[in-house]
Amino acid sequence: QVQLVESGGGLVHPGGSLRLSCAASGFTFKDYAMGWVRQAPEKELEWVSGIIADGTIPSVASTVLGRFTISRDNAKNTLYLQMNNLKPDDTAVYYCVKYNGKVFSGKYYYSHDQGTQVTVSS
Repeated sequence: QVQLVESGGGLVHPGGSLRLSCAASGFTFKDYAMGWVRQAPEKELEWVSGIIADGTIPSVASTVLGRFTISRDNAKNTLYLQMNNLKPDDTAVYYCVKYNGKVFSGKYYYSHDQGTQVTVSS
């Protein structure tokens, strides 16, 4: 059974930083692309970042380009999202996602009842 457990969220001032982690289990982590999506209150789910299975090709959305960095440690079955220079618009619940293959395209899975809250406020 696929399990994705996010952590690292919290309350931070604008301009601050957080590092999110996602502990994955129940599948062969190194064989799947992973990513992050987020959902702000009363807004649609938004894709934030993705990384291919071997970790060599990361990508982030234009809204977070230059501020967020995705990475993974396949030896530890863990996905990360380093978030710098946070803005109030980054406030959302962040979810770790597992894609169906080695590249971050197409359908993905995430646990709707997990996620980690990030709140950026002064």
